[in-house]
Amino acid sequence: MARNVAFDQNHPLMEAGLESPIDEEGVHDSFSQLIAEQSQNGGASDSDAFELQELQRQLNEEERDNVAFLSGPGRDFQGRRQRDAKCEDADTQADPLIGERWSSATLKILSSMPSRTIGRNRGAIISQYYNRTMQLRRRRQSRPAIRDFSHSARPSIRGYGIETDSADAEVSKRDRLVNNLQNLSVSDRIRMLRAMPLNVSEKGELRSLALQKEKRTLSRRIPCCSQLKYYIINGARQGWYSWLSFLHSLHLWQVPLKRVSGRFGSGVLSYFLFLKTLLFFNVFLFLVTGAFMVLPQALHPPESSVGRPYFTGLELLTGAGYFSDTVMYYGYYCNYTLRKSCRDDGGVHDVSLSNGTMPDCVSKHLSYNMPLAYFFTIGVSSFLTCIILVYSMSKSFGQSFRIDKSHSILAIKTFCSWDFKVIKKSSVKLMSENICTQFKELLAEVSHKQVKNTRCQRLWRLMVHGLAWAICVASTTACVLAIFFCSSHMHQNLQFFLRSRVSVTNPLLNEASLLALPVLVSLINLLLPGLFNLAAWMEDYESPSVRTYVSIGRNLMLKVSVLGVLCYHWLGRVAADPMTIDLKCWETFVGQELYRFLLMDFIFTILDTLFGEFLWRLFSEKVLKRRRKPVFDIARNVLELIYGQTLAWLGVLFTPVLPAVQILKLLLLFYIKMSSVMMNCQAPRKPYRVSQMTTVFITLLCFPSFLGASVCVTYTMWSITPSSSCGPFRELKTMFQAGKRWVEELEKDNPNLSVLARAHSYLVENPFFLFVGAGIFLIVIYFHSQVVDGQRKIIGLLQEQIENEGDDKKFLITRLQTIHEQKRTPARRLASQNSNC
Repeated sequence: MARNVAFDQNHPLMEAGLESPIDEEGVHDSFSQLIAEQSQNGGASDSDAFELQELQRQLNEEERDNVAFLSGPGRDFQGRRQRDAKCEDADTQADPLIGERWSSATLKILSSMPSRTIGRNRGAIISQYYNRTMQLRRRRQSRPAIRDFSHSARPSIRGYGIETDSADAEVSKRDRLVNNLQNLSVSDRIRMLRAMPLNVSEKGELRSLALQKEKRTLSRRIPCCSQLKYYIINGARQGWYSWLSFLHSLHLWQVPLKRVSGRFGSGVLSYFLFLKTLLFFNVFLFLVTGAFMVLPQALHPPESSVGRPYFTGLELLTGAGYFSDTVMYYGYYCNYTLRKSCRDDGGVHDVSLSNGTMPDCVSKHLSYNMPLAYFFTIGVSSFLTCIILVYSMSKSFGQSFRIDKSHSILAIKTFCSWDFKVIKKSSVKLMSENICTQFKELLAEVSHKQVKNTRCQRLWRLMVHGLAWAICVASTTACVLAIFFCSSHMHQNLQFFLRSRVSVTNPLLNEASLLALPVLVSLINLLLPGLFNLAAWMEDYESPSVRTYVSIGRNLMLKVSVLGVLCYHWLGRVAADPMTIDLKCWETFVGQELYRFLLMDFIFTILDTLFGEFLWRLFSEKVLKRRRKPVFDIARNVLELIYGQTLAWLGVLFTPVLPAVQILKLLLLFYIKMSSVMMNCQAPRKPYRVSQMTTVFITLLCFPSFLGASVCVTYTMWSITPSSSCGPFRELKTMFQAGKRWVEELEKDNPNLSVLARAHSYLVENPFFLFVGAGIFLIVIYFHSQVVDGQRKIIGLLQEQIENEGDDKKFLITRLQTIHEQKRTPARRLASQNSNC
């Protein structure tokens, strides 16, 4: 009601910088500003100033300044007074500050407060923004004094802030506002229209009127040639905006992501956004390796002395056989410089440095050093990926760990989330579902209460958590030991497998035997997260977000342990001593293993989607007669993505085409998971908002995944001796010597490039450079987190200051009423004494 004077301390805070119709300078000082302006004008007549002062005095003495009038925009005055009289007692009891009826002095002060002037009518709002547009115009051009205008053309302030404006006065105010909007710049006009507390149709009407008036003015003033130029510029601008809108509509998976967000919330959406991020990483990696490694070698294939085996179809699963002698694997790439011959007949042949080609012939044609290109492509692509990851992680930290209390976000979502440009029915329905889901998440976070348990209950929960973690750690240890002994057995019998694969007896069975270890690992990755979910069900977490983070930690423990054992198997057993198992090109074998693991991970993910989601939904609906569907497991699916991406980063050195396989896998996985989620899954029973989930995913992708893969690749290039019969680094002690040999050749050919040799020895050969680079990245992340933490503390102090200001207002109003009552009490006593006498 009108007399409700309570101040809400938890009022949602809007963004700083947004203009509001309750700005004090524009609302309360309009009269005093105009009077001060005219008094500063030396030539202003005393009659004008006296007239303005009289108008302001009359307005201050009117009875419309009370709270009941100011809080009822656009309503009849008499009806409002009657309703106020009827509900006065109820309002007095409802407000804690009101003990009895307010005095007239208190009501005048309350009516002048910014919080009591929100409910003005449309005419007053237009008058206020007319003043603002005049202020913006005065900043850009000198305004003539008021005496230069006739009395009919002078801006009238009679009626500014008056509740009941006539229709003619409102139209005149709107016309004057349109005139001022026309004279503003485009940016100021848009900003002013956005800040007006009017509905969208009225804002559009004001904008169209201002544009029409501006066009008419320009058509009168601008000559014909200038008008043509003006129309051309406007047409080009509209075409550019249309092109930008078209590019925005081409965003990958825009509509499916909105559909998932509207139905399942931000948790499931974070999985698909993370999948999209991984897709972009692999596209970048494939473009770099394809342009500098795969394509040059494919255009200049080496001569093969061994015939290529026939294609049987099993190679799609094993990656061996027909694919072994292709650009897919490390062993196919040559170790010489690709050059064009000196024949004039247009024939192109690949020659090496040692085939007797004349130096003058070689210097006249382009050359491509394949070992150097292979080495620097892997190094530069890894370095750029690291920079992108660190930048993405720091940006995600800044977005998710800022202060965003649910109260403020709830207010922003309520008043600012709808896009009025959306007119399509399907888009409107999708947007309404999205906003509804966001409201559920925010309200769940606001209404969440921390349950206080007794000491016995806390002890019991601690025992349950300890038991659950013990089960998870024990099962993970047992599975890792099983993988370790299985890989050891496979390594011992690898020579038998390689020899029997060459024989004619059961070649398909021998090829299929190589899938034993990938199948075991994929089966463990499929079944063990189910045990983790059972342990989480036993723990009975109250917060769904806490349960998700705990599941992420347990699945991460499993994936890191499995990858650690596999890296030891590939680099500590196979690569360390390949001659004992009669392996001619161990890099190609490791690449085939990584391909098999990546493919088996994809196949078992599809099986999990089929049996864990689709068949379980059918069983629940048909047999159990329940409508309950399975909930999408975010933690397990995200860790599967991180596991597959780690395999791709590990295998790019041994299988340069592996990023293309990962791209195809992610594309298929997106559509399969999207269809399964929409058909077979349901939204979480307890909605929750996961504002920091994307940051956690990027962090896990950077530190355990990319950092571990980079360490393994760097160790392989710096420490392990490459194969002597295949690959671009044959006859070298380490892969790293390819760059060192190239620098030595440059220094020998041109002594002036000795600086380059020294720079290479200090920056590339010295491992200290890697530690310095990693330290710089960590320092950048640390400083960024400190800046965000400082901003969080400042915002907290500002919020506390706003709450204290609310308390100050309550205190001042209470003191004002007390003082007024103390002054009124002696007057009442004196009046009662006089009446008795």
